[in-house]
Amino acid sequence: MHVYTLLFVIWTSPVALGYSNGLVSGSCGTMVPNHSAQPQTATSPYTVTVDRSSYQAGDTITVTLQGQSTTFMGFLLQAQEVGGSQPVGTFSVTDGQAQLLSCSGTTSSAVSHTSASSKSSVKVLWRAPASESYKDIVFRTTFVQSKRVFWVQVNSATVSYTGSQPATPVPTVSYSFISSASCGYSKLCVSQPSNCDPATSGSCNFISVLASSTNSTFNVEISGQASGYVAVGFSDDQYMGNDDIYICVDSGSGSVQVQHAYSTGTVTPNILPQGNISITKTSMTGGIISCSFTSQNTISTQPRSAASALSYYLLFASGQASGGSIQFHTTTFSSSQKVDLTSPQLLLSGSSEPPIVKAHGALMLISWMTTGSIGMLIARYLKAATKGKRCCNKDFWFLAHVTLMSLSVIATSIAFILIFSYARDWSGGAHPVLGCIVMILALIQPMAAAFRCTPGHKWRFVFNWAHALNAVVIKILAVAAVFTGLGLIDTTDSQWLQKVMGGFFAWEVLFFLLYELNMRLYAKDKTEPGSDSTNTEVIILVIFVLGNITFLVALLCGIGQS
Repeated sequence: MHVYTLLFVIWTSPVALGYSNGLVSGSCGTMVPNHSAQPQTATSPYTVTVDRSSYQAGDTITVTLQGQSTTFMGFLLQAQEVGGSQPVGTFSVTDGQAQLLSCSGTTSSAVSHTSASSKSSVKVLWRAPASESYKDIVFRTTFVQSKRVFWVQVNSATVSYTGSQPATPVPTVSYSFISSASCGYSKLCVSQPSNCDPATSGSCNFISVLASSTNSTFNVEISGQASGYVAVGFSDDQYMGNDDIYICVDSGSGSVQVQHAYSTGTVTPNILPQGNISITKTSMTGGIISCSFTSQNTISTQPRSAASALSYYLLFASGQASGGSIQFHTTTFSSSQKVDLTSPQLLLSGSSEPPIVKAHGALMLISWMTTGSIGMLIARYLKAATKGKRCCNKDFWFLAHVTLMSLSVIATSIAFILIFSYARDWSGGAHPVLGCIVMILALIQPMAAAFRCTPGHKWRFVFNWAHALNAVVIKILAVAAVFTGLGLIDTTDSQWLQKVMGGFFAWEVLFFLLYELNMRLYAKDKTEPGSDSTNTEVIILVIFVLGNITFLVALLCGIGQS
């Protein structure tokens, strides 16, 4: 009996293993898994969505498989003509949850899972063939929830073919000799913005790598908008430190040098001997630096992670250089996950900003766009609203003002310490200059207030004017610092964080003007503001705070996801 059981396990294990590994090319035609069960007939809890409703030759479409209320273990995805069953076009994958399959003799014409782990969402890219007879298509997917529970041919919305590209060729500008054309097929790529092509976009920062699985040789392409250098780092995490780096840098004589380096932290990396590097091509035109080379140097990161020797995060950096020496980076991003350099993929870029940098930005934003703004507004316009209300022998408006402004100074100080403890260097540009001035003036404000003269002193007006003027200067510089800081972390084409910040600032200006108008109207009509004035001031404050918090939360979410 035990012998038969053992033979059965040996006989069936390759099949089970094949299914869990997603090697299901045998199901391409019917898309029905060989699970000895019938497909579900109830409505599928899974959806197939696309990012466009029409396509032309050579277009790329993002396809998302998603569970609405439950996860799935396996899947098989194809693009087929409406009314047909043959696969159309080719796919590329964006992460390790998916792999490419060949169906009907066409390479990369289907996608399946790589393991039986639970998945809530999978995103892949489909590329239309460059020349063929085109029809409307639909993306068909089989979702496997368990061995006996699965749904077959769950369809996306129809994607219409809208005709060929214009017959008259349109002149195009080539920004780089490097292209994303074979990403996901013959090389591993990561870019920012995601899925951009350095050959056709001047704002595309791009890395491609493909390592040999039999020796230490790997091919590298780097392209980006920079005035001095672009670089790629191989790292065990998404942050600088203990990284093997290759730098394409302006030598100062109009040519591009390829340097090998190693970073030990957030300081300038140590330049290493070039070693066994063969440069294929370099260029530096129109503010874009590109280079392509092959290296046989062993990638070294310390301490070593327990992962495969060829699995790393890819880091991108660019910035200024002087005489072949790089300076602090102005643009950075990383791959969203650690990847096998021998596996062609099209990766999504992830945040390379560590939590300490995000905490710095969040604290400065809270300090001078919320607590600082409300504190200044109370001191200027709400003294009458709290007239006669005291606590600890102090006017209530004064206690609120001092508390809010003290919180602003404390948060600014913490943010200042955090960023300098992280950078340990001067990064250059307007942002750190503005930040340092804000820090100095913010410390002067409470120290000057501590030594102010009494309210009845003949020179008290000097303090009042100096205190108010310094507050306005701090506010203006802080807003400028926040704008420049958001520009450093928001590398999207739309720059939406800065646009939200613009709306935030406009909201504050609007309410300060409303308060000023309200104050002048009542000063003109009455000698002493009455209850009507007080009620108006309180209502305006409540509306202001609600809007302020809304903008603040939006920006904090943006900083967290940047």
